[in-house]
Amino acid sequence: MGNNRWLSMNEICEYLGISRDTALKWINNKNMPAHKIDKLWRFKVNEIDDWVRSNGQNKTD
Repeated sequence: MGNNRWLSMNEICEYLGISRDTALKWINNKNMPAHKIDKLWRFKVNEIDDWVRSNGQNKTD
């Protein structure tokens, strides 16, 4: 079973080794999978891992 854990913006930045600004750019420009829950961005580890493995391309493109 994959890692279905949720990460916060700070955690995903640390996980990927990127800045918050880069994460926001990737959400907007590269279709990085992200979920806005209330006013906070949340990320599922398994979705991020799949996205990274596909070289940052959204499967729906």
